Amino acid sequence: MNGPAKMIRSERLKIIDEIKDRIMEKYNSKVKAIGVYGSVARCADGPYSDIEILCVLSTSGESFRSEWTTGNWKAEVDFDSGDVVLEHAETVENDWPLTHGMYVNLLPLYDPDGFFTKVRKVVQSPKKKDFQHAISCLLIEDLFETVGKWRNIHLHGPKEYLPSLAIDVARYGAMLVGLHNKTNFSTSAQVLPEALRLPDRPAGFDALCKLVLSGQLHDSKEIIQTCENFWTGVLDWAMKNNYTIIHSEKIPF
Repeated sequence: MNGPAKMIRSERLKIIDEIKDRIMEKYNSKVKAIGVYGSVARCADGPYSDIEILCVLSTSGESFRSEWTTGNWKAEVDFDSGDVVLEHAETVENDWPLTHGMYVNLLPLYDPDGFFTKVRKVVQSPKKKDFQHAISCLLIEDLFETVGKWRNIHLHGPKEYLPSLAIDVARYGAMLVGLHNKTNFSTSAQVLPEALRLPDRPAGFDALCKLVLSGQLHDSKEIIQTCENFWTGVLDWAMKNNYTIIHSEKIPF
């Protein structure tokens, strides 16, 4: 085995059809809907892409996954009850711009009751307060904490960790921009380029993304200064958009 191996789209679609038939055969009346997500659903699959399928069950509270490889290709089938899918679809978390694109771009294989249309509407009709909460959490739980990390590294090292940290900071910034614009990214590989095309980005975000995308992450001083510039831009951006970072109470509970 030296997989994954090259495969053309028509071959991949044939395998997907076989998996769908097997799901229908095994779970029969429990199947509410089946759809493909990921690169295949977006017609962006390459020669080595894997297969990702969502099977919605008519039961309640079930959630499990089957993931395997034949040596030449890999497939994943997520089995979730309809209530589980809807609950996840309406939940807005820090990584919502990346995780919920699957519902927007999902390609139905079997959907007699239009369940995926309902899910898509849920994802595209979010509550403003949920986005504000997710952005505030991302600012505090991820970015504020990471600022402390690069400042510690600046004083004590190890500077070898800075390139990885810069990548994380850029991705946090992309999630901020995606949440702020209520926009889903197509795939993890395109998070930064797609975020750069969205409006109302914090000052310093573009420079950070360009540094990360260039791969030129050998200069520790440049990394730290670029991250600091971005953090200054984030603070101004958050204030302008009324996103909470600082609690007025010393201990808020």
